[in-house]
Amino acid sequence: MYLSRLLLNPRSRQVQRETADPYNLHRTLMQAFAPRRDQAAVLHRLEIHSHTGLPVLLVQSQMPPDWSKLPHPDYLLPPDPFDATPNPAVKTFDLSLRPGQVFQFRLTANPTIKKVRRDENGDRKNSNRVPLVHEDQQVQWLADKGEQHGFRLLHVTTSSQQAQKGWKKGESPLTLYTVQFNGRLQITDTDKFVTAVHTGIGPAKAFGCGLLSLAPA
Repeated sequence: MYLSRLLLNPRSRQVQRETADPYNLHRTLMQAFAPRRDQAAVLHRLEIHSHTGLPVLLVQSQMPPDWSKLPHPDYLLPPDPFDATPNPAVKTFDLSLRPGQVFQFRLTANPTIKKVRRDENGDRKNSNRVPLVHEDQQVQWLADKGEQHGFRLLHVTTSSQQAQKGWKKGESPLTLYTVQFNGRLQITDTDKFVTAVHTGIGPAKAFGCGLLSLAPA
């Protein structure tokens, strides 16, 4: 697997537009995986650096990216002469995991439940997703995902709750309620957990949700 870190240029007009519209940000970064986008299994998360206040884009993929395909030369910040880390920075990693391991984690997610809708005759219509906006409901949502994906929560906090607007061409604007989870988890089922890391957790992955980042506890 591949993990990329891109330091975005906050003065770029395109960056300004796309940080306000997560779906178009996803469309731009997917250019780095053409023509095999469907095989890339891309997950991403946009963060604001805690010290510099600059936008940082983390991208996980199953195939190597070609960031030279980004649309404009000013999309990324120029390399820092006092920092040997390139921009973008790309590294490979393998998951060697076992049950019982404990990790620190970070996850930006779109906690929702499906609500059944019915027409005037009582016939079932397509379900819609209802956001969970209370912290206890959000934490329970993640605990339930843990049972599904092979981990249990040891400690968790929530932050950065926000409503984001996204637009898909030809469709009405979509409002996403996102929350950032930070904490510690323990693996209970390695196979399920590895699949969750590869494919992401929860809905709205094209809008920057679902990337589970891990660090030693």
